[in-house]
Amino acid sequence: MSVSGLRFASLGSGSKGNGTLVEAGGTRLLIDCGFQLRETEARLERLGIEAASLAGILVTHEHGDHLGGVGRLARRYGLTVYLTTGTSLAWKDSQVEAVQIINPHQGFSIGAIEVQPYPVPHDAREPCQYVLNHAGLKLGILSDAGHVTAHMREVLSGCDALMLECNHDLHSLSSGPYPYSLKQRVGGSRGHLNNAQSADLLRSIDCSRLQHLVLTHLSETNNTPELALAAACEALQRSADWIVCAEQEGGLGWRALY
Repeated sequence: MSVSGLRFASLGSGSKGNGTLVEAGGTRLLIDCGFQLRETEARLERLGIEAASLAGILVTHEHGDHLGGVGRLARRYGLTVYLTTGTSLAWKDSQVEAVQIINPHQGFSIGAIEVQPYPVPHDAREPCQYVLNHAGLKLGILSDAGHVTAHMREVLSGCDALMLECNHDLHSLSSGPYPYSLKQRVGGSRGHLNNAQSADLLRSIDCSRLQHLVLTHLSETNNTPELALAAACEALQRSADWIVCAEQEGGLGWRALY
C-alpha cells in the first residue's frame, strides 16, 4: 500500500456480527467487534492482520452485534476502546483498562488517522458513526440509523469511499415473517436504513469523488444483494461494477484509496 493511501475491509457485516478494519499511514483501527475472540482472530488473520497490531477499537453503540466481542479482544491485546459516554454506561464490561470517552461532535486523531464521529438516530444510549480521514482521503461509515439527518448528509458528502447500510427492502420487511413489533423497530425512525432511504442519501450528497461504495448490514431475511445494488445503482445512475455488498460470513476484502 502506498504511504499516502488508505485501505479498509470488513470482518463481517450483518445482525450476527460486525467489524470494519481501516489502515492508513501505519495506523490500524477496528470499528466495532461483534464476534467471539477466536472468530475475530480468524477473521483478522484472513485479512492478514494480527490483533496486536491494532491501535484501538472504535465503538458505534452497545448492541451485541457491534460491541459483543470488544471486551475480550481489548483485554487480550491491551487495546484502547473509544466510545461515547452513553455507550460506556450501557456497556456491561468494566474490566477493560484502556477506555477513552469521546464526544460524538468532536474529532480526534489516532496515529495517522483523523477520526470524526457523528451522532445517528438509533435505539441505543448514545450511538455514533465515523468518518476516517488520512492525507486528504475520506472514508465514511454509516450503519444502524433509522433515518438520515441533515448533519449526516453534511459529514458524508464528498467521501472517497462510503460504507452504507442497506438493511432492508420495505416490501420484504412488511410482508416478511418478523412479528409486528420487530417490523416496527427495524423500520422505525430509530431502527435501520432501508434501500430507498440509502438511495435517497446518495442522491442528496456529493458522490463525485467516490471510488468505492460498499453496502452493509443487509438483512438475510428482508433484503437481497440484488435489491440493494439496484437501488444504489439507480440513485447514482452508474453500473454496479464498483459497488459491492459486504457479506455476513465473508465480510469484504481490502479496498484501497489513493
